[in-house]
Amino acid sequence: MADTSPTSPGPEPYRVPDADLDDLASTLAKTMAEVRQHGVILDRLGSEPDSAASQPADGAPEAEAADGKKADGPASVFILALGGEAYAVELAALSDWVNYLFLPVYGREISTSRPWCAHWHEHPEAVARLHALWLAWQQFTDTEAGLSGPSTWHRDHLDQTLAHLRAPDGPFAACTTSATRPNHRVLATPAPKQAGVAT
Repeated sequence: MADTSPTSPGPEPYRVPDADLDDLASTLAKTMAEVRQHGVILDRLGSEPDSAASQPADGAPEAEAADGKKADGPASVFILALGGEAYAVELAALSDWVNYLFLPVYGREISTSRPWCAHWHEHPEAVARLHALWLAWQQFTDTEAGLSGPSTWHRDHLDQTLAHLRAPDGPFAACTTSATRPNHRVLATPAPKQAGVAT
């Protein structure tokens, strides 16, 4: 025998207005970038040795133990001081920040007077400056930086970095900005002078 009891209709699906989709996509991209950044930080914390494991067995003073710990770990958080896998991990995290937060907000129109290179990660100066900018962003957008932290970051860090990176004679000067004729070229740097060489 067939069930003839009336069925209640299911709830109506929720529809996001089309005007809000861009905001939603932007928020999602920012959240994904933050999650990746937190993953990098957790990886760093997980790879640091335990303080108890680094304690010397012979009961050496704490100062000597701290010196030994500094020698084992990276001497700097700056990306150019890293090597191998540590550099690759840091560059991947930086790329997420540049692609999902920095460029969508601050990547203004490209021109010969304001160049940008899609292969920015192959320009050592650009990597160094963007990494320093990202480190400052992490510091000045933290709640401990106070309410003026983001303003300080814009004034003291972002404006200076953009002025240098996007200058007509900056690291992207040799890269063509035309979409129809793309060209990427890293400018050569001068070789260091040899001391004691006779001329």
